[in-house]
Amino acid sequence: MTTKNTPQKICVGQFAGAHGVRGLIKLRSFTAQPEAIFTYAPLSDQEGARTFTLALKSAAKDHFIVSVEGINDKESADRLRGDRLYIPHDALPKPAEGEYYEADLIGLRATDKNGKDHGQVMGVYDHGAGVFLEIGTSKKDSFMLPFRDAFVPEVDLGQSKLVIVVPEGLL
Repeated sequence: MTTKNTPQKICVGQFAGAHGVRGLIKLRSFTAQPEAIFTYAPLSDQEGARTFTLALKSAAKDHFIVSVEGINDKESADRLRGDRLYIPHDALPKPAEGEYYEADLIGLRATDKNGKDHGQVMGVYDHGAGVFLEIGTSKKDSFMLPFRDAFVPEVDLGQSKLVIVVPEGLL
């Protein structure tokens, strides 16, 4: 489901620099299953001005080694370092009931059950202890809330909002 907050493109990976001297490139995947990045084609830059055709050469601990069509030397590969790779949002599979793409949550209005406006979802973070939403109107007044049913009982992408339960004493 697309909403007014839904980004048109989703970042699925990033080039991390050259691997060797023959134009191979390190690729970091941001997809839930890292190898899934190879099922999406074409990959492009954010503006869609450049497209990239990748071929998997090998896998390392936290990245893949790929060849990119048209890149044949270390200098060309190094120029791609830091470039992010995007796909159209519509190319993603539909999430299961109760699951959401992080990019779809950013920008949703956050209100409590009494209708008090707490701002919007400014960020979505997962540092290993579960997913947290950063909610507020600015970095100065934002707060983190676990993205669990007890704290976020309702997500309505169609209305671009979510209902939150703020624990006593948090604010």
